[in-house]
Order: sequence, then structure tokens, then C-alpha cells
Amino acid sequence: MSLSTAETPILPPLPFTPEVEARTAHLYDRMQATVPPTDWRRFAPELDAIQRLKRERNAIVLAHNYQTPEIYHGVADIVGDSLALARKAVATDADVIVMAGVHFMAETSKVLCPDKTVLIPDLRAGCSLASSITGADVRAIKAKHPGLPVITYVNTTADVKAETDICCTSANAVQVVESAAREWGVDKVILIPDEYLARNVARQTSIGIVAWKGRCEVHERFTAEDIADMRAAYPGAEVLAHPECPTEVIEASDFTGSTAAMADYVTQRKPRKVVLITECSMADNVAVDAPATEFVRPCNLCPHMKRITLQGILDSLRFDRFEVTGDEAVAERARAAVQRMIDLPPPSQPARYDLTLARRPVDVELI
Repeated sequence: MSLSTAETPILPPLPFTPEVEARTAHLYDRMQATVPPTDWRRFAPELDAIQRLKRERNAIVLAHNYQTPEIYHGVADIVGDSLALARKAVATDADVIVMAGVHFMAETSKVLCPDKTVLIPDLRAGCSLASSITGADVRAIKAKHPGLPVITYVNTTADVKAETDICCTSANAVQVVESAAREWGVDKVILIPDEYLARNVARQTSIGIVAWKGRCEVHERFTAEDIADMRAAYPGAEVLAHPECPTEVIEASDFTGSTAAMADYVTQRKPRKVVLITECSMADNVAVDAPATEFVRPCNLCPHMKRITLQGILDSLRFDRFEVTGDEAVAERARAAVQRMIDLPPPSQPARYDLTLARRPVDVELI
């Protein structure tokens, strides 16, 4: 799918006035623990203008859990992991969707909502996983493994999804693998492109996995040594890891799950001290709803997520920057794969990975 690249006028900064301060005070009350006053005086006029434009244009902002607090708590109408954003995009009656995330998320929203205007504030907001594989690669994999269902992580382009039988996210990957194996009557599936997700899922199921060597540039940097160092420095801290991390990291952790599962763990169990082994803005966002928990913040930033700013969201709404478009034939095929995932019965709570199973030696067939 493609993106429009219209010129954007440069406008002067918006002023922080008493009126703006009054209209945004309720927002700052929620995030003042993570946003200092000096930043707030810069953010508040943009937040105020974004809220006004959303009302005027019947627009909503979808924000991933890795967005910064001023976006996540300040302008987002829907927040969550990739699965939650996909489900909720379909249900919205908004005319315009602004994706505060990366390009594959904006593409997925457009695939699911072809009649809506979908905008992404920065064309450079990519993803190392999405860049690791192409539609041609998937066709070659299918030719090598005929008859096996292809399960593609949602962190992929529309071209890749179009070659896919069903999509998955880290929240439902085990469920999708087992469901696809039953439906196709096979004991092996293709799960691409995240190698570490595939390896971690393989340990949770008896289904064989054919995998691709794609990796998240944020999660692949964590090591078991990092976990040991944090346990030594912060005795008693509970370690929660994302399944895109290497298997050695999962083995050393106390809990593994999607970003939604990690957030639920913290808000429901209320640990005294916690380490989130994922993109570091996640801790800032969850901390707002868990004031009694001390967060240790190992900071691996996603450079792509951080390209999304309040100014960028404001310019998206002002100037339709940048609109996601694409080949409807490709989108239709991609839509079928995403919709098949959405149509699966949702779990009663975000899935967690069984750590006993996570420590058993299981290999995958790596292409």
C-alpha cells in the first residue's frame, strides 16, 4: 500500500494561554507524574487543537502501547496492542483514523476500513519486522512447504498479509497456531516473520513451526545477562518480558505475555516493583494506572514509534498528512487474513505464556 506525500505548511507554535490551560487541566492531572510542567506548556496547546479537530472532522486517534504518555493519555481515543487496535478499528464510526503507531498498523486499519480516511503522521515510522520479509518471500516459502497454513504476524505489510491464510499477534499466536493446525488437519504450520516469537510459541504447543529470521530491533537487544543484572540491582523486582524477546530472556523472566497481558498483570496483581522487558514508553503508560508499583525502566526505545509526535498528529488532522492508500485487490486478500484472526473467539483475558513450557528445549525449522 502507498502513502500520499503532500507538502505541509510550516506554522508558528501555538500559544499556551489560560484558556488552553483550563481546557487541558483534566488531561494533565492524569499524566503529571510522567510529564514535567515545562513539557506540558508545550504539549497543551497541541493537545487542545487536536481535540478540537477530532470533533470537527469526526476523527479518532488510535495509539499503540509504545506511544509516549502525552499521546497515549492525552489524545488517543483507543489504545492497546496490535490485536486490540485491529479489533476496535473495525467497530469505529469515525470518518478519519489517525494511527499513532507504525506504518503496518496504519495499513492494517486501511485494510479493515477501506471507506475511511486513514492517516499516519510520519512516513518514516517503519518496523524492522515488517521490513524483514516480502510477499515474494512468502510465495517462495509456500512453494517449499505446500499444504501448510501460513500464519503471519500482524507486524507485516499488506503485500505479505495478502499471501497469508491468517494473521496473529503476540497476544493470540498460540491460539492461532493451534486453530490453524486443526482447521488444515496438519501437525506443522508456517509462522513468520518473527523468529523469536516463533521459537517462544513452539515451546507452548505440540505443533511444529516453520519460521523466518525476522527480529524486532527493540526486543532482540535484551539478554539474559540484562535480567541477571537487574535482579542484582533491584532485589525483589518481578520481571515481565515480551515474547518477541530471545528465548534466553523468556527463560529468565517471571512472566511473559503481550503488552496487553503485561499491563493487566501490573494493574491486577499490583507488584511492589516491576521490570518491563519491552519498549520503554510502556512503563510510563502503565505507571499512570499503577501508582503503588515502582517501575524499573530499562530503556530500549523504538525509533520508529518515536517518530510519531503531537505536532505530527496535529498536522495530520490539519492537512490530511499522510493518507494511506493502496491496491484494493491486495487489500481484499490481506483483509481476509486479518478478519479470520479477528473472527476467532477472543480470550477472556490476554494470554500469558506458560513459563514451565517456555523453558523446555524445542527447535523450529528456520528458513
